[in-house]
Amino acid sequence: MDFLSIIYSILAFIVAIGVLVTVHEFGHFWVARKLGVKVLRFSVGFGKPLWLKKAGADQTEYVIAMIPFGGYVKMLDEREGEVEAAELDRAFNRKSLWRRFAIVAAGPAFNFLFAIVAYYLIFLAGVSGVKPVVGEINNPSPAYTAGVQQGDLILSVNGLKTGTWERARFAMLEESVSAEKLVLQVQGQDLQIRDKVIDISELELLQEEQIDLMRDLGMSTWRPRVPPIIAEVLPDGAAQQSGLRAEDKILALDNIRIESAQQWVDLIRDNAGVEMELRVLRDGREQDLRLTPRSRTEAGETYGYIGVRNRIEIPESIRLEMMVTERFGPVEGLTEAMDKTWRMTWLTLRVLGKLVTGEASVRNLSGPITIAHYAGLSARIGLEPFLGFLAIISISLGVLNLLPVPMLDGGHLFYYLVEAIKGSPVSEATEIIGQKIGILLLFCLMSIAIYNDLLRLVD
Repeated sequence: MDFLSIIYSILAFIVAIGVLVTVHEFGHFWVARKLGVKVLRFSVGFGKPLWLKKAGADQTEYVIAMIPFGGYVKMLDEREGEVEAAELDRAFNRKSLWRRFAIVAAGPAFNFLFAIVAYYLIFLAGVSGVKPVVGEINNPSPAYTAGVQQGDLILSVNGLKTGTWERARFAMLEESVSAEKLVLQVQGQDLQIRDKVIDISELELLQEEQIDLMRDLGMSTWRPRVPPIIAEVLPDGAAQQSGLRAEDKILALDNIRIESAQQWVDLIRDNAGVEMELRVLRDGREQDLRLTPRSRTEAGETYGYIGVRNRIEIPESIRLEMMVTERFGPVEGLTEAMDKTWRMTWLTLRVLGKLVTGEASVRNLSGPITIAHYAGLSARIGLEPFLGFLAIISISLGVLNLLPVPMLDGGHLFYYLVEAIKGSPVSEATEIIGQKIGILLLFCLMSIAIYNDLLRLVD
């Protein structure tokens, strides 16, 4: 990753965290105000304030602080200082149990609400995708054993409709977390509709560091055959060093005839550090070059890279045939957005459950470095992917904050449930012990996530 990409990822990460923290804390702030609690400070970030403004009848402090990894809402509370008699009824600790519960639960609730709004905007604008047509099938593989064939159009996965590859992949991932088989309803090239049952009981998807469901199933997405022609040679790369030029057509690599741009890309990625013989067609004449792809590691994957951009010229007839745009009306879009948010939430909870039971590897945990990378990547692609990324992270924050861990909102909600059962608040000593346990748990979780991030950088 070059310097500009790193800067872009950092900026996108700060924007993403800033937006989601603001949404979360605004949930606490808005509900607290509505339920009669005096709010002293609304802070996005921790540490020294970079910007501070007092506003409103209560002169609430609105703060943007130096450390962007979080935020808080400080409310009037007798446990944190003396409260004037005239304002006792506005103190958080004096409110009824259900009001305190609602204020604390509002933060995660607003994270889920943000995800619904983000998906709703995406669905209203229209989601473009590619028809889920199957490409090459590996032999042997679960897909091959099930009889899935190249050119099959996937209509549904375990009853879930799949209009695009994005929907098909998500449905397969979603179902593979707990199911032992995937029932793919496909339409073959003969237009006949059949069910293909893929046995996934032997796959250990969640034990892998980088989940690649399509690879494990043994199938790929269909791609049009694009001629392997170089559009641009980037400076200081392996391609420039080898003598490759723009407009060169790739003919062969190590005596392997190259018939498509995808085949060319795959061979380069699979041969990091390997010197190879390259034959190109230039100005009507064949020329031989020597090319050694450099090694690059990104998101835990190491692959070959030479520094070129290939010319992608897909015939308009194929583009029109394969591209799909799903658009939804106001009501249907809202239903779809709520369904997508619920399915993502449930999937996150199931994966967390498998982490606890050891059925999923902790190597799947990601920290701020990996999140920043994907923030930058999605932001570079466009607004729609970035909104989708924000929705996923917002759901993750909502689920994480609802875990019954002291220091998190879920820990406080758990205390309130105990209070409702026993009829009195949890003792201050118990809360202090819980906070220490919560800090330790969060420190361990963050340490594992950052360790995984660093491993992905050096692998």
